[in-house]
Amino acid sequence: MFSYVSLGTSDIARAVTFYDAALAPLGHERIAGYDPEGTSAAWGLDDPGPHLWVTEPFDGRPASVGNGTMVSFLAPSRAAVDAFHAAALAHGGTDEGAPGLRPQYGPHFYAGYVRDPDGNKLNAVCYGREAQ
Repeated sequence: MFSYVSLGTSDIARAVTFYDAALAPLGHERIAGYDPEGTSAAWGLDDPGPHLWVTEPFDGRPASVGNGTMVSFLAPSRAAVDAFHAAALAHGGTDEGAPGLRPQYGPHFYAGYVRDPDGNKLNAVCYGREAQ
């Protein structure tokens, strides 16, 4: 359904550091050579995607977050959710909800929520049961 999701940043170097660290536990790597001008970066699969694209706004105005907007990344395990959350906090993110079960969304919905250094809300979620 999606080709890419785009988020704005006011500091692409800071965003690259953050997303390289936070997405590594989920198995997502930055797409090499994606933007030779150095104003954006992407993680996931190259065009046609899917990928996350982080960019300085084209209109030159400051990046801003959308109220009610969140990007959710599928995690292969609960440990990967934990590692995503920890890496995000260690690289300039802020906590929006510690990793844990959220039974209101399903019996095995395990997620951790953060904001990136620009204030964009993100989560990583695992829908599977914990290994027995």
